[in-house]
Amino acid sequence: MSNPESKSGTVSNLTREQVAAFLQNDPDFFIEYEYLLEVLSVPHESGSAVSFVERQSSMLREKNKKLTLHLSDFCDAARHNDVQFEKTKRMVLSLLDAKTLDDLGDALEESLCRDFYGDATSLILFADQQLTVNNRRMMPREMAGLVEPLMLSNEPSCGNLSAAENHFLFEDRSAMIQSAAVIPLVQGETIGLLGIGSFDADYFQSSQGTMFLSYVGEVLSRVASRILHDKLIAGNAS
Repeated sequence: MSNPESKSGTVSNLTREQVAAFLQNDPDFFIEYEYLLEVLSVPHESGSAVSFVERQSSMLREKNKKLTLHLSDFCDAARHNDVQFEKTKRMVLSLLDAKTLDDLGDALEESLCRDFYGDATSLILFADQQLTVNNRRMMPREMAGLVEPLMLSNEPSCGNLSAAENHFLFEDRSAMIQSAAVIPLVQGETIGLLGIGSFDADYFQSSQGTMFLSYVGEVLSRVASRILHDKLIAGNAS
């Protein structure tokens, strides 16, 4: 390796450009003269001077800190998803076990209010013919017109309901419901509605995603359709 000193043993006549050129042509210089790193300094963003090694160590520490934060966020998201999956699985299994409309209502109330922090649920099913059910969850299909805007897209909607929609879904609890998610139940046609109400006006917002609600609606639609079908067959047989 060449020596940065001139043959006369002095560097006083070297220009900055010559030093820079020398270092550029000899990138391994500081490997042999590592002790120089202890006395050399470079400007820092804070205005102070730090050694090359300190600057490099600082950058590596900052990079490591960011990677650690990213890993922590990833692990937190994974744990959250695991919890949500277990809650969803428990709800789906309860719905699949339901034999009656009361079973459905109880399963929804327990899951959506206990596990997913809703304050009230409302399950309403529409029927073309009269069914003998001592439960407000059954309504003639012509009653669906009262909440037609909630069913036009067949997609879940979130946000604030009108006073009439709120009362239709939650009746005596409507005054307390400040925001809601409404899920149309569709099996070829709209067979009902599921309402999830919150006392918090910001809990359900129109901008939030509805993938989970859509999944709940698909499962519930199939189970409710099966229960209605069985009830119609039983009613015709009698």
